[in-house]
Amino acid sequence: MRSLLNLELFLDCITEPNEKLVEFGMGGVCNSCVDPANAAVITQCGGIPLVVQCLSSPVRNTVNYALGALYYLCNKSNREEILKPEVIDVIERYAEAQTVNVSFSNLAKAFLDKHAC
Repeated sequence: MRSLLNLELFLDCITEPNEKLVEFGMGGVCNSCVDPANAAVITQCGGIPLVVQCLSSPVRNTVNYALGALYYLCNKSNREEILKPEVIDVIERYAEAQTVNVSFSNLAKAFLDKHAC
C-alpha cells in the first residue's frame, strides 16, 4: 500500500505547473518503474501519457527521466500507447542530438534499439 501511495504522489507531481515538482515526480516514476510491479501500477494509473508529456519539458533532468521511464514501461501490453508515431518522432530526434545532449541521445538510442525495431 505504501508503494502505491508513493507512485500516486509522483504521478500527481507530474501534473503540477511547478517544474521542480514535475522533475521530482518524473524522477520518482523513473526510479520506481524499473520494478515491473511498479511499472504496472504506473501504467494502470494513467502514467504513460504523463511520462510522454515530459519528453517536451524544458528541464533536462525531466526529459532524461521520461526517456528512462519509457524504456522500462514499454511492454507488450502497452506498446501501442507508447510507440505512437509522434512519440517515436520525438525520441528519434533526441537520438540524433548526439552533439547537443549525449545523455538524451544515448537514452533515446537505447529505447529505439529495444522497442522500435
